[in-house]
Amino acid sequence: MIKSIASQLLDFLETIVLAFIIFILVDTFVMQPHVIRGDSMLPNFHTGERIFTEKISYRFHDPQRGDVVVFRYPLAPINDYIKRIIGLPGEELEIKDGKITVFNSQHPQGFLLNEPYLAAGTVTQGKAAIPDGVKFKVPEGQYLVMGDNRSESSDSREWGPVPKANLVGRVFLRYWPPSALSIISGFTYQE
Repeated sequence: MIKSIASQLLDFLETIVLAFIIFILVDTFVMQPHVIRGDSMLPNFHTGERIFTEKISYRFHDPQRGDVVVFRYPLAPINDYIKRIIGLPGEELEIKDGKITVFNSQHPQGFLLNEPYLAAGTVTQGKAAIPDGVKFKVPEGQYLVMGDNRSESSDSREWGPVPKANLVGRVFLRYWPPSALSIISGFTYQE
């Protein structure tokens, strides 16, 4: 009987250790939960909502404009931020008259970024790193990110681009509260 209890205890401990190892592997390489803190992504994400960030797709393709991403804040990498990718490597962006114009090899004359995910009446203002009326070139291997709530967002306009190495992953699922359960897909822009 003592041998049976010891055997069951050992089986239980093996199960706990295996579950812990699987959890660590999934959290490190596949997906990670995050909690939204702050109002920078209103009206699309609210404080207290819980999301999953997947870490696999960017190993096979580059991030796209419109993707909602979690990244390590470049000025304090211990902190994770959530924002939307607005500018891609090698592009130039200009903030003027409350709107964003993107200049790239396919659109050397630029195209106005249509952002229907923003609240009506949202105006995009330049900040220290990307002032109004000045073209900003996104360095290779880096991305410009902005919050959907432009007036309440600390983002690339303030502190510059985010290196690809800082990207934790793409937000793909909102799971809490249950009433907000939804798949999160990036926005596809009409250029």
